Amino acid sequence: MSTASEGATTRILGVATVIDGDTLELGPVHIRLHGIDAPEAGQTCAYAGGGSWQCGTAATNRLAELVEGRDVMCEARDRDAYGRIIARCTVNELDVGSMLVEEGLAWAYVRYSSDYADREAAAKAARLGIWQGEAEAPWDYRRNKWNRAAAESPRHGCPIKGNITRDGERIYHTPWSPWYSRTRIDESAGERWFCDEAEALAAGWRPARWH
Repeated sequence: MSTASEGATTRILGVATVIDGDTLELGPVHIRLHGIDAPEAGQTCAYAGGGSWQCGTAATNRLAELVEGRDVMCEARDRDAYGRIIARCTVNELDVGSMLVEEGLAWAYVRYSSDYADREAAAKAARLGIWQGEAEAPWDYRRNKWNRAAAESPRHGCPIKGNITRDGERIYHTPWSPWYSRTRIDESAGERWFCDEAEALAAGWRPARWH
């Protein structure tokens, strides 16, 4: 991984590891893709003719197809509340965030940017991916999962599970993690609960990866 500054823009270059449908790691740097919000790893969406599909897994796998094993260039735009870099990322000049929205595998995150609103409108009109049937917006999905888990957690309001693997790796699981319900926390073994992702990252835990 390398970084370079050009004027006011910081560019981060390297080979990416995919965490989920809108989050990458370039070496030690956690990057949230600018302007999009993909369905979470455990999230399902409706097919047009009935039934459901694993839209969160599909988004994660598609992002992996676009970036893994390739040189990725990310232009930093901001930093989010969890310390992650918000960046527009490209592979061979292809904007991967734009591609996910165009294919109906992510929402344009218009709360923060309207850059991909026109691409979302086109995907919606064509009923691609998430737009073929009913789909809960990921920000609503996260809020609902968070509220239920926060009310039930031993540390009220702090539902993130900080797990330690057999190999000693420290991994945290948010309430929307597919493995959340199966993860047990043993505080006597050094595992712990966190109130937000920034706290978990600062303590040395990394997010679970879904690919």
